[in-house]
Amino acid sequence: MENSNMAGVLFEDIFNVKDMDPEGKKFDRVSRLHCESESFKMDLILDINSWLYPMELGDKFRLVLATTLREDGCPDSGEYNPMEHEGTRADSFEYVMYGKIYRIEGDEAHNEASRLSAYVSFGGLLMRLQGDANNLHGFEVDQHMYLLMKRLAF
Repeated sequence: MENSNMAGVLFEDIFNVKDMDPEGKKFDRVSRLHCESESFKMDLILDINSWLYPMELGDKFRLVLATTLREDGCPDSGEYNPMEHEGTRADSFEYVMYGKIYRIEGDEAHNEASRLSAYVSFGGLLMRLQGDANNLHGFEVDQHMYLLMKRLAF
């Protein structure tokens, strides 16, 4: 990771939206994004609330998965406290969700055990991040995490 304030960050990359709702739209306000990352060549399938945060085919966004919103990496309670006034990691992002890893599995289709898939549920909005196992170290089942997104201008 490039700088010291990345404590608590499990994964970060830039993603490109390659496809949207390929199986059709199941819910009015939810879109399923199929994305590919630029640096680590990870595959991402992500459900987002498209009513709150509409995305388009070809959009680029920065994605950070972190265990805490605190810049110093110290754990937080996972609950919003209106009395806390110091800034958090979320301040520099546009879309944030809090969820839990519910499954991690290897990819038997590839004869290499070096590909993993991590599945996270953000209150029913699902994410699958798939790729080289080295990029998913630190991921554990039942671990809570924040997903932070910011659309990039290009």
